[in-house]
Amino acid sequence: MAPPPHDQDHDPDLTPDLLLRAYAMGIFPMADGRDDPRVFWVDPEMRGVLPLDGFRLSRSLRKRIRQAPFRISVNEEFAGVVQGCADRDETWINDTIFDLYKALHRMGFAHSFEVWEGKTLVGGTYGVSLGRAFFGESMFSRRRDASKIALAYAVTHLSGCGYTLFDTQFLTDHLASLGGVEIPRDQYHDLLEQALQGPADIHARPLPDAHSVVQFNTHTS
Repeated sequence: MAPPPHDQDHDPDLTPDLLLRAYAMGIFPMADGRDDPRVFWVDPEMRGVLPLDGFRLSRSLRKRIRQAPFRISVNEEFAGVVQGCADRDETWINDTIFDLYKALHRMGFAHSFEVWEGKTLVGGTYGVSLGRAFFGESMFSRRRDASKIALAYAVTHLSGCGYTLFDTQFLTDHLASLGGVEIPRDQYHDLLEQALQGPADIHARPLPDAHSVVQFNTHTS
């Protein structure tokens, strides 16, 4: 969920099916920038993951969630979330990648968690789902704590729906503050292989309420 160094060669012929096969192999695509049409594959030596039983809910974030300042939804505005993630000075989301993820969303393999203030989209996160693995791609925030709240809801919901792996690709300081960790590539591939052996359904249950999010993450953290 952060810009990496180049790891693999450019591939000009990406399709949604090829992208899904790549995720199943533990690799993912990125671009150098919004205006660079090329896409390259990345397979980091150290992989960021957000343990579904180890999300770190600070006292202030716990209080903020209880106040319920936002409405949280899933898959209501996928394109808007991706656009929000790309709406920054430097982004790895070019038009090719944007179109691919919209296609995966239509196919039922990409999902978004939205944070709303009234009718305004103020934060969110999105990713790709395969088996019991959720590959977090990016997040954005236009209000204080919006992206943290999106992740707290995502972790709680994914865990309740049978997911076992939340891949964040890279570990940033922001993710580390929320309980994210780095693991070696081989360990990540073992976790991925296990996650791909069973099914999960992001629509298996409704989104949790604020009390459930606080209770789940206070217990696990």
